[in-house]
Amino acid sequence: MYFSTCARTGCGAFGRWRWVADAASETILLEFDQPFGNHNGGCLAFGPDDHLYIASGDGGSGGDPSGNGQSLTTVLGKILRITTTGAIPADNPFVGMGGGVRGEIWAYGMRNPWRFSFDRLTGDLWCGDVGQNAIEEIDLVVKGGNYGWNLFEGNNEYSNPGNVDIDTTERPVVTYTHALGSSVTGGYVYRGPGVPGIVGAYVYGDFGSGRLWALVWNGATVVSNTEIAGVAAPASFGEDFAGELYICSFDGSIYRLAENP
Repeated sequence: MYFSTCARTGCGAFGRWRWVADAASETILLEFDQPFGNHNGGCLAFGPDDHLYIASGDGGSGGDPSGNGQSLTTVLGKILRITTTGAIPADNPFVGMGGGVRGEIWAYGMRNPWRFSFDRLTGDLWCGDVGQNAIEEIDLVVKGGNYGWNLFEGNNEYSNPGNVDIDTTERPVVTYTHALGSSVTGGYVYRGPGVPGIVGAYVYGDFGSGRLWALVWNGATVVSNTEIAGVAAPASFGEDFAGELYICSFDGSIYRLAENP
């Protein structure tokens, strides 16, 4: 994990400005090994508390062969939380436990959290976690939460020789099978003015099928989960200052979510 500062360069009074990173300013905040080439996680973001949140995959291969998702002694398969200087906040849930438990952990039991985001109004932390071969899931991430992998894939048992009760883990808000898509892409809670019909809905997609959904959650249960659009291979979402949403596609385009008249 690296930070660097930037400087502006230009080409005269009427030239274009561009931001250039200062390589000499680089500061290493966090480093960890990645045993396989896949499941690298998918997001860095500052939370409403001004701490840095980090999504890490379970280390790769398939089925989490090292059991990283359920292990508190590794940062793999987690949502991590550190300060802007790389320190561990004192109120992280596993601080001071000893036995090699990593204090950076905010939540665990993730397979490959591909994009998380904070609701700019409520501060809620939403995450899309990519499934193995059958189930994709959307999670509402809470402090210290265990999101089940690799004991469970979504709400289905996956590798649970100890018969751990699923009710001891945080259940997904929404799951869907590979009949609808094969790789979830987490998005944002929509707070923009351009599409009033979905204000407050969590918009997410699937990289494999191209489907986009708007999920309405009332804090306790799903009110609706409606397919609203289709975009080829949506790899990521972004939002602008006003709260309008953009979709980054592997077709080489960036799309803006807009109301269909």
